[in-house]
Amino acid sequence: MEIGLYIHIPFCISKCFYCDFLSFPKEDMQEAYINALVKEIENYGKMLDSTVVIKSIFIGGGTPTVLSPFLLDKLAAAIVANFNLSPNLEWTIEANPGTITKEKVEVIAKYPINRVSMGLQTTHDYLLKKIGRRHMFKDWEESLKLIKTYTNCAVNADLMFALPGQTMEEFKSTLETVTQYDLEHISVYALIIEEGTCFGKLYEEGKMEEFSDELDREMYHFAQSYLKEKGYHQYEISNWAKPNKECQHNLIYWHRVSYIGVGLGARSLFEETRYANEENLKTYIEAAGDITKIRHEEDRLTKTMCMEEYMFLGLRLLEGISESDFEKQFGQSVWDVYKTQLDKWIKYNILVKEDDHIKLTAYGLDVCNEVFSSFLM
Repeated sequence: MEIGLYIHIPFCISKCFYCDFLSFPKEDMQEAYINALVKEIENYGKMLDSTVVIKSIFIGGGTPTVLSPFLLDKLAAAIVANFNLSPNLEWTIEANPGTITKEKVEVIAKYPINRVSMGLQTTHDYLLKKIGRRHMFKDWEESLKLIKTYTNCAVNADLMFALPGQTMEEFKSTLETVTQYDLEHISVYALIIEEGTCFGKLYEEGKMEEFSDELDREMYHFAQSYLKEKGYHQYEISNWAKPNKECQHNLIYWHRVSYIGVGLGARSLFEETRYANEENLKTYIEAAGDITKIRHEEDRLTKTMCMEEYMFLGLRLLEGISESDFEKQFGQSVWDVYKTQLDKWIKYNILVKEDDHIKLTAYGLDVCNEVFSSFLM
C-alpha cells in the first residue's frame, strides 16, 4: 500500500497579513517541538504495517527552513529511519526566501529530498511589503541560486495575484520574470481574505482596498495563456508544471489517496477515516509523540461523503473525474448518483464529457466553487 506523508512545521519568522495557517514565530519552542515530532514519527513507524510504502513526503508549514541545520537534519534522519520509502519517492520541503543558507541546503542534499516549494508571491518589493512578507525579490533569487548550486531539487514558485493595489502590468512582469528561471513547477493563487487574519480584520473595518472581479479574472486568464506559451501544462486550477513535473503529493490529496499527517494540527486520511491532530503547541509538546493523546478529531467517512469528496476534489484537476474509476470505487455509475448536477452543468457549458472523463470547461474554471458545492448532498 502506497501512501503520502505530511509533516507540519508551524514556525515562521513572522505572520504574513493574509495567512490563516497554523503558524507563529516562536523560535524558543523549536527544539522541543522537533523532539516531540520525532517521537510521533517513531510511533507511526511502529504502528504502520511493513507493507505500507511512503510514495510522497511534504514538509510544510509555516516555514520549515526557519529550523536550524541541526534540527532539519534531526527531522530528516527520523523520517528515513522510521518509514519504508519508495525508490520513486517525491520529497518536498517548503521554504521562504531569506531562510535558505548553504548549511541548510547541504542538509537537504544529504537526504532524498528532491523538490523545494518556495514562496515568492510577487517580484515587486513594495507589494511584498504590503502583504507582510519578510523578504525582497533579490532574497528569492539568492535562495534559488543556493538550491540549484548545492542540490538537484526541482523547484516550485508560489505566486499570488489580486493583491492590494496590484496592477495587470505588475502581474504580467512577475510571470515574465519568474519564467526566465526555467522552474519545473509554478503555483498561482488568488488572494483570499480569510477571517482572523490581518487582512481579514482590515476588511471588516472597511480598510481593505477593493479588487475588481474583472481584473482578477484577467490576471488568471493571462497566467493560463502565458504559462502555456512558456511550456507549462496546467493540470489543476492553480498549478502548472513542466512535462512530468506535477506535484505528486498534491495529486494524492486530489485523488483521495491515503496519507498520514504528523505534527501540530496535521490532518490525515487513512482507510476512509479523516483524523486531526492537537492544535495547541504546549499540549502537543507535552504529549511527547503519544498518538492517542495527539490525535483528537476522527471522522469515519460514509460512502456518500467519499463520493462527494471524489467529485469536488477530482474536478479541481484539468483532466476531471473518470466515470469508470468512480464506478469501480463506489459500485454505482456517476450518472445514477449525480445526473441532475451533471446534466445542468453540461447544459450550461460548465462541465464537458470527453470519453471516460467529465471535466470543467474553460468557463467552468471561473465558476468552479458553485460547481463543487452542488455535489454536496
